[in-house]
Amino acid sequence: MPPNLAQFRTQLFVMETSIQIPTAEFEAMWGYVDNIIPDPFIGFNELDAEWISEKSWVYRTKLEKPIIPDGAKAFLVFDGLDTFSTVRLDGKVILESDNMFLGHRVDVTEQLLEDDKQSHTLEVTFDSALLKAREIQKKYPDHRWVCFNGETARLAVRKAQYHWGWDWGPILMTAGIWREVHLEVYNARIADIWTEIKLPRDHSVAHITTYAKLEFSHALDDYQGTFSLTFRGEEVSRQIIPLKSDGKYATKFTVDQPKLWWPNGYGEQNLYELTFTITDGSDNTLHQSTKTIGIRTAEVVQKLDKQGKSFFFRINGVDIFCGGSCWIPTDSFLPRVSAEKYRKWIKLMTRGNQVMIRVWGGGIYEEDAFYDACDELGILVWQDFMFGCGNYPTWPSLLDSIKREAVENVVRLRHHPAIVLYAGNNEDYQVQEQAGLTYDFNDKDPDSWLRTDFPARFIYEHLLPAVIKEYTPDVFYHPGSPWGDGKITSDPTVGDLHQWNVWHGSQEKYQIFGTIGGRFNSEFGMEAFPHLETIKYFVEDSKDLYPQSHVIDFHNKADGHERRLATYLVENLRTATDLETYIYLTQVVQEETMMFGYRAWRRQWGDERHCGGALLWQLNDCWPTISWAITDYFLRPKPAYYAMARVLAPIAVAVSREHHDWSVTHARPPKASRFELWAVSSLREEVEGLVELKFISIVTGLEVRTRVVQEKVRLAPNGTTNIILDGVIDHTKYPEPHVLAARLWVDGRLVARDVDWPQPFKYLDFSDRGIEVREINQNLSTENGKGQRKVALSTRKPVKCLVFEERDGVTVSDSAIDVVPGDDQIVEIDGLKAGDSPLGWKYLGQ
Repeated sequence: MPPNLAQFRTQLFVMETSIQIPTAEFEAMWGYVDNIIPDPFIGFNELDAEWISEKSWVYRTKLEKPIIPDGAKAFLVFDGLDTFSTVRLDGKVILESDNMFLGHRVDVTEQLLEDDKQSHTLEVTFDSALLKAREIQKKYPDHRWVCFNGETARLAVRKAQYHWGWDWGPILMTAGIWREVHLEVYNARIADIWTEIKLPRDHSVAHITTYAKLEFSHALDDYQGTFSLTFRGEEVSRQIIPLKSDGKYATKFTVDQPKLWWPNGYGEQNLYELTFTITDGSDNTLHQSTKTIGIRTAEVVQKLDKQGKSFFFRINGVDIFCGGSCWIPTDSFLPRVSAEKYRKWIKLMTRGNQVMIRVWGGGIYEEDAFYDACDELGILVWQDFMFGCGNYPTWPSLLDSIKREAVENVVRLRHHPAIVLYAGNNEDYQVQEQAGLTYDFNDKDPDSWLRTDFPARFIYEHLLPAVIKEYTPDVFYHPGSPWGDGKITSDPTVGDLHQWNVWHGSQEKYQIFGTIGGRFNSEFGMEAFPHLETIKYFVEDSKDLYPQSHVIDFHNKADGHERRLATYLVENLRTATDLETYIYLTQVVQEETMMFGYRAWRRQWGDERHCGGALLWQLNDCWPTISWAITDYFLRPKPAYYAMARVLAPIAVAVSREHHDWSVTHARPPKASRFELWAVSSLREEVEGLVELKFISIVTGLEVRTRVVQEKVRLAPNGTTNIILDGVIDHTKYPEPHVLAARLWVDGRLVARDVDWPQPFKYLDFSDRGIEVREINQNLSTENGKGQRKVALSTRKPVKCLVFEERDGVTVSDSAIDVVPGDDQIVEIDGLKAGDSPLGWKYLGQ
């Protein structure tokens, strides 16, 4: 009987594998998990790990001789080697690799059969990527080696670029086996299965062409293959085909009234399972492979309009405002990120009403578990290729490696319905602009591009789009991020935009964020400290627990962060020197910045899709740090996460006043300010709502206007409804500082709130708020003793940004809340056990 593939699939290396150190002096110094080097995430320990990047490392294990039936083949499979590696079996070199993003399959049949050894020595040597990169760089002195982060030698090496250090991450140059290594013995193996799906506009029927690619060691005359398509455990269709010797097979399915796959908030994430099975003449299963697929259409709509050229996503014929985040690798040490942790991150996005994640080009093509979670939870994926912030070289062997890398990863990922865009790089066209590299968009000769000082254009505009066209033609390709029709990358009328003139650049006031966006804002951000418990994790000495301590500054890698944070704090808030308050104040600034950006850009969605989406920088961290992340390394959300969730809710209301430049007018405040009130909806049908607007004194908590705006409105589907466009606040008649508090009801249910405040907050008196946070019920009847508590928030005077303590294992339905008199709010808290103390909370000016 031919061997069953699964029977012989054996994992050979795990993270705890023994390592032979090349020199005696470094004996017993590897791996902080083994208490040999200190945790690089704590204190200044990152510096104590620098020596690792300059050494060679050897992984060695014993391989027991497998049973290899007559005619079968044995392959050693390496899913990921980081980065310059030489593999030896019993001292013989069987593989050399220099690309972290490639997998390898090595036929070792003859070597395992040629002698009577019962065990074999498998050894993998890793040379220093740092030193090799520097050697390679010296061989090409004519190339313009320029980049934004890390050292320029990184551009020569196909290794995760963030390992070289970034403005949010440490320099930790890993080397080793970062994905599974296993042995496969087989006569026939399913190498891949994939589909092409055609769906008419009315979605009445899906035409699915399915493909399988096999590898085999002899004729397959006695074998047969079976394609089956199932939905939620029930078989939809089955096709049996004879296995011919060319190894490529196809068949077609027709699915009437298919269940479509939808993004989060727009419908269900319906998934089908496609399975291909090889059986022999006795109906024994020899190998089986299953891919999960979704039936959907996806397009990027780019058409000329009054603002320039649109850039937005349309899924299953429905326009989608893509509010979401950018993603970096979620650990500096990649193998320890579990499938469960990936799912927690993506689940956090769905809780926050996010729709899209952008996998940034300086990290990795993520693990299957990441994309599986996006499929299952409805998060659209914008996938960068792994080029970031640099002018990449293009000698022939490197181009060959890059093409293999692109093909292998696109083929691995092409069945995921979540992936809707591939982008050629992150900010490499901005490097081209700033360095003055040659770029003539009208030159359409790819070979000529290789002879310029910006040869990487060949990768982004020739090599990669050809790979996409051949292997996954239904996914949109975008040459870079940001990029738009070859125009300057800061052009707000076309393509996508990285808007960094808040924080970086001209450091504009965050209150104007919404006025400086583009057609799709794929990066923007504001730094904030993580919660105190995260700071305490990496600060070893309690004497260093103050805002500007050396170790805290060391964990903030952003250039000029001291000046930039200080600027935004001093402009807007009354500053503080105790760490806990300082942390909170930075979080308020981040929360307000994200709110101003998202609120305005989502409103612009209703203006002929002026803004197609906004992806903040960034969702996550790769270590405990101070950064632009809205959720820290330990999955603890910052206040900005909650502000974003409210703005991106299916229905949201918004009110905003004209904010004057107080740095000029603070001595003579304006006599009048304009204000506007609007609502946004992502629903596909029109609904009727009741909107209310109150003007409430910050000083007394009383209404400063006798008339309350309260009227019925029809909310436009998937768009914006302007309710008040010409409102005026007469400051001579209403001199007291006051908030504008808006609420919206649909079908008698309060669905949205917004509160607009006078700016800056530092001029306001927040004393004596009269806030009350009281528990109104407990439900702790679950098996593990955890349950739900509800707390009610009420106040005598307006309260700004009431933030609940973030406690591991506990979730809150809302936080960073503005509370006004007469509008009690209920917050649900899940995960507290009986006897646990209530969550702590704080608000601005407390």
